[in-house]
Amino acid sequence: MDFIPIEIHQHQKYVIPFRRDSFVVSFGSDKDFGEEQEYLNWLKQQSAKYPKGFVLVFKNDIPIGQLELTVKQYQGKDIGYINLYYLIPEKRGMGLGSELHNYALNFFKAHNLDEYHLRVSPTNPIALAFYMKKGMEKLKPEMDGKVIRMSGEIP
Repeated sequence: MDFIPIEIHQHQKYVIPFRRDSFVVSFGSDKDFGEEQEYLNWLKQQSAKYPKGFVLVFKNDIPIGQLELTVKQYQGKDIGYINLYYLIPEKRGMGLGSELHNYALNFFKAHNLDEYHLRVSPTNPIALAFYMKKGMEKLKPEMDGKVIRMSGEIP
């Protein structure tokens, strides 16, 4: 797999549908996706700050996924944060998520972090099981129970 930094103009036709589908998978619909232009503006800002954290995943020159990784403050400490893990439906359940996870861990290691977080929908049992298999633990519900914050250690 190849991890290619997102270029908004070149990759817009992938990043919007990928992000929308992540909402459908997580929450059952994309009604809370928001405005596409706002997402693209945020993506442009974040990918300028973390070009190796905002990547499209290609296999055999075909885009099959997307990662959005940042560094954030949490309780006074820098942590890695996964905004998005995404694989297209036909590539799920094939072990490729572990490759995305390894990429994320290496990104966080390069930033000298020892902890990372993400939020997951409690109605997404496949994602919850994947994250727990990777050693992550549930911290607490957030956004009125709409998501669960999880944390993991970076080896």
